[in-house]
Amino acid sequence: MDAEGRRSEYGKGALDESQVADDPVGQFAAWFFRATHSGLLEPTAMTLATSTREGRPSARIVLLKSFGPDGFSFFTDYRSRKSEELLDNPRAALLFYWDVLERQVRILGNVSRISREQSERYFRTRPAGSQLGAWASHQSSVLRNRAELEEKLREVTARFGEDPVPLPEHWGGWSLVPYEFEFWQGRPDRLHDRIRYRRHATGWTIDRLSP
Repeated sequence: MDAEGRRSEYGKGALDESQVADDPVGQFAAWFFRATHSGLLEPTAMTLATSTREGRPSARIVLLKSFGPDGFSFFTDYRSRKSEELLDNPRAALLFYWDVLERQVRILGNVSRISREQSERYFRTRPAGSQLGAWASHQSSVLRNRAELEEKLREVTARFGEDPVPLPEHWGGWSLVPYEFEFWQGRPDRLHDRIRYRRHATGWTIDRLSP
């Protein structure tokens, strides 16, 4: 398959530093609103990049569940590879790519666990099957086969029956508090617009980057 021969031209929008919000969270909110009304299958999908203390990286897609000045949150198994790496090295990067808008947003920040009360509130909103799945799956651990996972699901389903499924001790949320954003808008001839925000003691600086 000829990957080198594939070409796409960009030209759906422009991004100028004189027109962006002073606060990157406000700028993200405007773009996120547009993404949620663009027909994208999963506008909350974001790449989460983590690394070990020694610098061995890994990345995967997770779903954004809330955002604001206090951080960008997602939920997972605290025993997973991503959680182990975040405990060891509590810095991470997020990447949103909204192809139909020819936009991407990169966010760098420091990460910490959210409170159990916040995790509990979100867990209550999950479908029953997802709640049971959090008990059945030890995320990132090795399985002999699919049947082993399905057997674990049957066990926890029988265990809880018709009772409310409690929040597992091993499951909850993380919050990334940003110190840098980059907003990218595709432009013709690969001369893309890139606007970067960096946090400093009294607010945010805004710079245009070369494409």
